[in-house]
Amino acid sequence: MTVKVIGAGLAGCEAAMQLANRGFSVELYEMKPVKFSPAHKYEGFAELVCSNSLKAARVDSACGLLKEEMRRLGSVICEAAAKTAVPAGGALAVERYAFSDEVTRIVKSHPNITVIEGEVCEFPEENAVIATGPLTSDALADKIREKCGDYLSFYDAAAPIVTAESIDFSIAFEQSRYDKGGADYVNCPFSKEEYDAFYNALINAEGAPLHEFDKPEESAGLRVYEGCMPVEVLAKRGYDSVRYGCMKPVGLIDPRTGKRPFAAVQLRKENVEGTLYNLVGFQTNLKFGEQKRVFSFIPGLQNAEFARYGVMHRNTFLCSPRLLDEHFMLKGSKNVFFAGQMTGVEGYVESAASGIAAGRALADILDGKPPITYPKTTMIGALSWYVANAFPENYQPMGSNMGILPPLEENIRDKKLKYQRLAERAIGDLEKALCV
Repeated sequence: MTVKVIGAGLAGCEAAMQLANRGFSVELYEMKPVKFSPAHKYEGFAELVCSNSLKAARVDSACGLLKEEMRRLGSVICEAAAKTAVPAGGALAVERYAFSDEVTRIVKSHPNITVIEGEVCEFPEENAVIATGPLTSDALADKIREKCGDYLSFYDAAAPIVTAESIDFSIAFEQSRYDKGGADYVNCPFSKEEYDAFYNALINAEGAPLHEFDKPEESAGLRVYEGCMPVEVLAKRGYDSVRYGCMKPVGLIDPRTGKRPFAAVQLRKENVEGTLYNLVGFQTNLKFGEQKRVFSFIPGLQNAEFARYGVMHRNTFLCSPRLLDEHFMLKGSKNVFFAGQMTGVEGYVESAASGIAAGRALADILDGKPPITYPKTTMIGALSWYVANAFPENYQPMGSNMGILPPLEENIRDKKLKYQRLAERAIGDLEKALCV
C-alpha cells in the first residue's frame, strides 16, 4: 500500500521513516528545491532555520525527556543529531547543514521511500500525513482551509503561560469579576506603586525583531487574531491604557485588603487539569528574557515558571482540539493526519515527535490495529493530549515542558529531584505501553 507524506521537514521525515520501516511504500512530497518558503534557503530535508540547538540534552529536562522517548521510538532526527552534534554544554546542538544532509541521506536511501519534488496544491483524500509547517504554501493552505473551515490560523499572537505551582497564592486569588462564573480566574492584584514599577518596566522593555515573513499582511488574506496588539505596544499609548484594558480591576476584591486593587492581571486555565495558566490579554513580542524580567513584576508571579513565552509570528496552525484526535488524525477523514507545527506543537523536537506519533498511528491503522495511545505521563503523550484536548477557544501552540505532565503522587519540593522522578516515570510508562 502507498501512503503520502507531504513535507520533508522534521515531522515529515519522522512520519515517512515510521511508515517505511513498517513496510509501507511512502511517497514523500517536498517542494524544495522547486520552490522555497520565505524562511528556507537550503535544499536538504529537516532544515533548521532558526537555531542549531535541539534544546537540553538532560533526560530530566522537558525536551531531553522528549528526545529520549523519541529515541526509543526509532527517531531519525535523534539518529542524525547524534552523528552531527557539536559541543554546546548541556544542549544538543548540531552543525545545521551536516544535520540536514544526514537526515536527507537516511530518508532518501530507504528503499520504501520515493521523494517527489514540487509543490502540492491539493488536499489528500486518504492515507496521508500533512507536515508542511508554519509557512505552508498559500495554495495548500487554501485547500486546508476549505477542508477545515475557519479553524486555521495564519498569525500566532500568543500570551505567556505559567505553571500553576509557581503562582504565589498568598498574593494571587481566585475570583471572576463581580463573582460571575465562579472561581474561573486567578487574579494578581497591584497597588499603585506596584503598577508604576511594572508599567515602567513594560514600556521600556526590549522587543524581539520580526522577520519580514513574520509580519501580518491583512491585504494578503492572513487572519490576524482580534485584539492581538502586543501588551507593550498598548501600554505605550498611555499610563491607563492597560489598566483600563486587560488589567482592569473592576469587579474584583482583593481579599487581603477588602478593596478593589489599583490594577490586576488575570490568569485563565490553559488545560483541563489546571496545571497551566495563561496571562489573559498579554500577547507580546518582547524578547524571552525580557518577558521573564518584566512579568516577574506582577504580584504573585515573582517566581513564575514559564511553560512558554508569548510570541508573535507567522504560523499556520490548526485549532487542533476541534479538528484532530490524540493520534493527530483529522476527525471524520479517511486516515488523513497532520504533524508538526501545524498541529500546535511548538519547537523542532516537538514537531518531530508529532511526526513519529502520526506516522506510527497511520501504520497501526493500516495494519488493522488500534493505534497506540501514549500515556499522559510521557512527554509525547502529554503533547498529544494537549493538541487534542486543550480549550479550543484559547488554543495556543505548546512546546514540551514539565508543567503539562500530571503531577507525581508524592509532593517533592526539590525541583531537580522532582524532574528526575517525572522522567523516570515517563520512561517506565512508555516502555510498558510499547510492550502491550
